[in-house]
Amino acid sequence: MAKQDITIKTQDGIARAGVFHPSHQPAAKVPGVILYMDAFGPRPALDIMAERLAGEGYVVLVPDLFYRYGDYGPLDAKTAFSEEPTRTKLRSMISDTTQEMTRRDSAAFLEALTQAGATGRIGTVGYCMGGSRAINAAAAYPDRIAAAASFHGGRLANDAPDSPHLNVATIKGHVYVGSAGVDESFPPEQSARLAEALRLAEIDHVIENYVGMGHGWAVPDSRVYDERGAERHWRRLLTFFDETLR
Repeated sequence: MAKQDITIKTQDGIARAGVFHPSHQPAAKVPGVILYMDAFGPRPALDIMAERLAGEGYVVLVPDLFYRYGDYGPLDAKTAFSEEPTRTKLRSMISDTTQEMTRRDSAAFLEALTQAGATGRIGTVGYCMGGSRAINAAAAYPDRIAAAASFHGGRLANDAPDSPHLNVATIKGHVYVGSAGVDESFPPEQSARLAEALRLAEIDHVIENYVGMGHGWAVPDSRVYDERGAERHWRRLLTFFDETLR
């Protein structure tokens, strides 16, 4: 599956993105997926993941959520948080790229995905900081997004006013959350709070704890990447999308 580099006009500027097309498309409507990046931005590791999704028959869009920072250069997932000045800059980029920004951007992302050939149902999946954005997008655009998945997503039920658990009542689709076994950004109390919110909102959902996995286990260039855990994540994600988007 060849990658197509595109630009997307948003309310705030021009976002770079990658589009990945299935090698062969069935006659039926083709489902689409927005893959919301982790904290280290678009890079070959995410391309590999998008290619795998495309190989299953999805049109996949991987947008750069940090586009407001211009050409910020490649980030090394293994060292970005351990070396200066990258650590300080990256933390600033994460905190300054708000949930509301990504919510607004997602309208343009959805249109770009449609223009790329996603004529069927649309799903979202996010990793790390992208997990909360995948869920908030489903809440913001319930008539467009039929399924939202988060893997090692952080701050899914925190005390901030833009916390995903506060918005789930508007979701019309399905939700899957795969949490790292030990993850300070999504501790057990947040998991319980999110589960309660989803249940009260009568959202079809699964929250699954990947025991023994660290935050970032599913992304191939992560310093805590776990092949067995990553394959388990793929089985869950592909089954989830097959059941909700086909």
